[in-house]
Amino acid sequence: MLKRCASGFGAVALAGLQTDPAFAATASPPGPKVTVPQGSAAHGPHHAVRAKNVIFLYMDGGPSQIDTFDPKPMLDKFDGKDPGKLFDVEPTQFNNNGNVLASPWKFNQYGESGIPVSDLFPHVATCVDELAIIRSMVSEFPEHTFANYFLHTGSGLQGRPSMGAWVNYGLGSECQNLPGFVVINGGLIPPGGVDCFGSGFLPASYQGSIFKPSGSGVANIEPTEPTQQRQRDKLDLISQLDGFAVDRFGQHDSLESAIRNYELAYAMQMAVPDVMSLNDEPAHVLKAYGMESEYQPTQTYAAQCLIARRMIERGVRFIELTCPKVGGDRWDQHGNLKSGHENNALAVDQPIAALLKDLRQRGLLDETLVVWAGEFGRTPFAQGKDGRDHNQFGFTVWMAGGGVKPGTIYGATDEWGYKAIENRVEIHDLHATMLHLMGVDHTRSTFRFGGRDMRLTDVKGHVINDVIA
Repeated sequence: MLKRCASGFGAVALAGLQTDPAFAATASPPGPKVTVPQGSAAHGPHHAVRAKNVIFLYMDGGPSQIDTFDPKPMLDKFDGKDPGKLFDVEPTQFNNNGNVLASPWKFNQYGESGIPVSDLFPHVATCVDELAIIRSMVSEFPEHTFANYFLHTGSGLQGRPSMGAWVNYGLGSECQNLPGFVVINGGLIPPGGVDCFGSGFLPASYQGSIFKPSGSGVANIEPTEPTQQRQRDKLDLISQLDGFAVDRFGQHDSLESAIRNYELAYAMQMAVPDVMSLNDEPAHVLKAYGMESEYQPTQTYAAQCLIARRMIERGVRFIELTCPKVGGDRWDQHGNLKSGHENNALAVDQPIAALLKDLRQRGLLDETLVVWAGEFGRTPFAQGKDGRDHNQFGFTVWMAGGGVKPGTIYGATDEWGYKAIENRVEIHDLHATMLHLMGVDHTRSTFRFGGRDMRLTDVKGHVINDVIA
């Protein structure tokens, strides 16, 4: 049809789209796996796509599952008792174990689903019918740095590609003037540093680009050349020199990625100021997100969530939000559990709820996968008197939109909220499910490195079909 209409001009448009991996990709037919050539990407979806984009709400430090989305009445009954007389206590990060500690917050049921949510999240509670809550997550690591690498890259080792890099490697990005993988830094880069957002052995152009939630977003976005043509001439010269180097020495990823990043930076000069400016957002939207909150961390996270929505509208494939500084620690309350968790929840609760409702109202939630997760959970007994230590044996994450089954609970921990006992879910399973919803078979999205076909899920991972609508 495009070839016939408008005297062939439609075919010109079609040819232009077919040169872009994000639009030309089609589902791969059944058959043997074909290894993706090194340095290339965009094998496209393997099956029907449910989610086009991901917003990953990273809760740095490990929120307590038994104080947020997994109520345990046994903690109230045995509050202050010796946990060693009630159940087997595993070694903890600091081994400063106190007594059983009841949750300082009450739980109430919300929505048609009747899912219980802690008083920590009064705003998110109003969106509970959108959530698929997984209560049986486990991790292999009880320490922040290794657990962060594991959550982000599927490996506890430093230097592996982040999930945002894998997604863009496999699917490309529909946005040509913004990075396909963006990290909006609220002020807390997690333990493990920027390697949590790196490209590892994938081409460097797939690494996460870190934005601030205010001002210009990224440094040096304003051109310093007096004219646009002068800047274009510089880029053309760089490209020409690159061509000479390729002719003489062959392809080198670091050089090619640098050139692609220069070209992307050139395009970003117009796109970034537009996406970062919130002047065109209606006053009621700004208020709903919390931009007028008296609590500054809420304003910071509100800007992050709002910018994430604007990036989704422009086709950015994967966006991660880090936590804002709240004056105390991130969600890592080894002491002062009540004030620490309340401050962190106050910062993110209203903006997250507004994001979910805004995406739904704009018709974007069905194609946007929102994931809320920390690297592990907390113990049901105290560290010292008023904290909780790390707990990798059972904790909670949730997903919304993007093809997940709304208003559901999957898996369970024991009566203490300590260990997963029903439908145990590993980090590899979470990654496999996220990729599946984006149309990617996690076993077929590979990159040849070190003599083997590497993938985000290593040699593990199962899709959690019961949380898919």
